[in-house]
Amino acid sequence: MQAARQIAIVGMGTTGIAIAYAIILGGDQVILHDTNAHALRLAVAQISRRIDQGVRLRKIDPWLARRIKRSMTISTDLASCAPAEAVIEAIRDQQTPKQKLLQALERVVTPDTILATSSNTLPVTRLAAETQFPDRVVGLHFCQPVHALSLVEIVRSPITRQSVIDQAAALVRRINKTALIVPDTPGHVVNRLLQAYTGEALATLERGSVDEKTVDRLMEAAGFPMGPFQLMDFLGVDKTFEVAQAMYEDSFHATPYHPHPRQQRLVEAGRTGRTSPRGGWYLNEEQQT
Repeated sequence: MQAARQIAIVGMGTTGIAIAYAIILGGDQVILHDTNAHALRLAVAQISRRIDQGVRLRKIDPWLARRIKRSMTISTDLASCAPAEAVIEAIRDQQTPKQKLLQALERVVTPDTILATSSNTLPVTRLAAETQFPDRVVGLHFCQPVHALSLVEIVRSPITRQSVIDQAAALVRRINKTALIVPDTPGHVVNRLLQAYTGEALATLERGSVDEKTVDRLMEAAGFPMGPFQLMDFLGVDKTFEVAQAMYEDSFHATPYHPHPRQQRLVEAGRTGRTSPRGGWYLNEEQQT
């Protein structure tokens, strides 16, 4: 009988928790790491609640639920990632902290361990360049929300080994998601298309011919699951603005990726989306009354 694979996830924010949950359901053991012990406890509690909800909805067998809950290991010590065959870093999209983390991971894992970054904006090539073995660094961009969307972009740099791509694709298949291998370009593929969708909506709004609600209603009537302004509120106006900024810089200021001042004004006003008390493009219910 083959021993259970171990996958480590570093960073227990929203993305890290969602990735960990998907991997646990796929049957692998997970090592959860964060420098904050409280964040680790909250992550385990949140994952356990999701598992319990799956049991209540009869999507997860109770026996399986008990087993997968025991497959989680938590630690604030980065050395705990040593046994993992792959480590997925899921910390905030900032270049220097990610590079330092990948360098630190190299000191505790074996040369065969895959190092994956969940970044949706930073070039994998740039992150890998500061490591000792850049050919084993790969991008794994899980589309949000992870629990609802099946697509995972596997981002290969010009020097990523084919065997690493193959192992990353196998991991994605084990968690019943769809792997799309993409080149290391600004925003990969999904965010390039997202930026085109939201960017044209912002340009339309700027021309003053229609308002946000009308644009959203038109796109939903055309068959899109969500209008562009609703989508920005859902993903976070601040997050989509950060993506636009990163893509604009990495594409040498290509016009289609120019960040829009209206997004910046909303972020400065604290209107960052549906989870913000101040709302986003749309006001929340309390502000409308």
